[in-house]
Amino acid sequence: MSSSRFVAPSSTPHARATSPAVTLAALTFAYPGAARVLDGLSATFGAGRTGLVGSNGVGKSTLFRLIAGEFRPTSGSLTVHGGGPVGYLPQTLTLRTDATVADLLGVRPTLDALAAIERGEIEPELFDTVGDDWDIAERSIARLDAVSSSLVGADVLDRPVATLSGGETILVALLGLELARTPVVLLDEPTNNLDADARARLYALVDGWRGALIVASHDVALLDRMDATAELRAGSLTVFGGGFSAFCEALAVEQDAARQAVRTAEQRLRAEKRQRIEAQTKQSRSERQGKARATKGEARIAMDWRQNRAEKSQAGNRQLQAAREAEAASALADAEARLRADDRLRLELPDPGVGSGRRLAELRGTNGAIVLAGPERIGLVGANGVGKTTLLRSLAEGRPSHLEASAVAFTERIGYLAQRLDGLDDAASALAQVGAAAPHVPDRELRNRLARFGLAGDLTVRPVGALSGGERFRVALARVLLADPPCQLLVLDEPTNNLDLSTVDALVDAVASYRGGLLVVSHDQAFLDRLNLDRTLRLTADAELLDADRPASEDEGPSPHDPVDPS
Repeated sequence: MSSSRFVAPSSTPHARATSPAVTLAALTFAYPGAARVLDGLSATFGAGRTGLVGSNGVGKSTLFRLIAGEFRPTSGSLTVHGGGPVGYLPQTLTLRTDATVADLLGVRPTLDALAAIERGEIEPELFDTVGDDWDIAERSIARLDAVSSSLVGADVLDRPVATLSGGETILVALLGLELARTPVVLLDEPTNNLDADARARLYALVDGWRGALIVASHDVALLDRMDATAELRAGSLTVFGGGFSAFCEALAVEQDAARQAVRTAEQRLRAEKRQRIEAQTKQSRSERQGKARATKGEARIAMDWRQNRAEKSQAGNRQLQAAREAEAASALADAEARLRADDRLRLELPDPGVGSGRRLAELRGTNGAIVLAGPERIGLVGANGVGKTTLLRSLAEGRPSHLEASAVAFTERIGYLAQRLDGLDDAASALAQVGAAAPHVPDRELRNRLARFGLAGDLTVRPVGALSGGERFRVALARVLLADPPCQLLVLDEPTNNLDLSTVDALVDAVASYRGGLLVVSHDQAFLDRLNLDRTLRLTADAELLDADRPASEDEGPSPHDPVDPS
């Protein structure tokens, strides 16, 4: 497979040098006993910031683990330029329970060596460990203070990681890679589960990054901060010199041109076929005329001469026509090869029969209660740790909340998509789990519906625990959206965390035509903006439910127009 490269727009805001950072040459990788994940991949990542995009399961995380040296290629080669190790921040950080901020930053060995030197120890390896980083403690504390007001103080390096929020943990880990001056750094979905404040701080770190940074993400705001976009698709890597939105625009122009090329090639092929048919008709007419002359007694020698000349002419014409038709067919095949197959999911949600004004749920904060009446769409935002997921669970599962904010449902037909997909049975198949939510739908019809979610063939009967993360999410999504009778209220907790961009598009399209109620929690503002929400609420640390569109200084409580229960 080969890679192609588009030309970047001249107005790219963060242009960087295009010297190579990572080079792949005919790179192939397969897990033992499994099909190839990457097959003959050739491409180059530049020294700036590159966003890596592609459908779930296409091999982005596998490629990262190859670049990081965790996996070895089955064949081909992979070269990391510039020397030094590769920094890698995976989707899930595995940390010791006793780990500290210094451990997460990766500076603990240097700090320990400095402490030993201060005690009077003079072993050479201590000085080798310190190197030029005699001020590592001061630099670490200064950088922590710069990215978060809660990571301050002289003892911050000894603070247990267990006391950090998810966003703080990611930021500290990223700072560690920055402090290490790692020449090539890989970030795998770094903004998953980050609230708006943590995302803004991560964006600031990315904007000022020095060195090569490759980021796999579905976060459009992050991807648009990249110098280049690399798409892993169908075994090849296409690199575009610009952010994701510019890449999409260029791709749309390319595909419009490809569709026009296909139409032109189709017209040419039809014309060549028509000419062949006309030539065959003319030949048949000529043969009938020859037989008629023979019947009239034309001289044999004249007939033979005419026939010989006609056969030679017809043979030449047939060869020429066949060559022209074959050339036209080849041109059509080439044009069609440039046209991408429309492999987007198409999710159609049935009408749940929710009347206008039908009370579906009530969200209760310390400042009153807000009613969700169908078909109303409400977004719920707020900082990490304020209890958004707990609130959704109390609504979907009917559990009392241990927090001051709570919720109650007025319908039993709730479709709840949990953030961690912890409701799936890893031992059961997709067909069995979705079938349990739609017991009256025949298996054959259920398979057809699952195919629209990209779950077909063996994937429908394989244990869910053996599926990829993206496939598991599609099972969970199908179980919610294909329920029969259909859900009257959809409750979605960070649904884009596990979705590739094409599936996000499909989910947005499906929700657009949904006639039930919707309550969605997300830190992905671009996703929320596309849902055409009726209102967005913000849950505060004091368990208040406030209008998210008002400035914080105005958040004294719900507006006079909010349905509030003073009790």
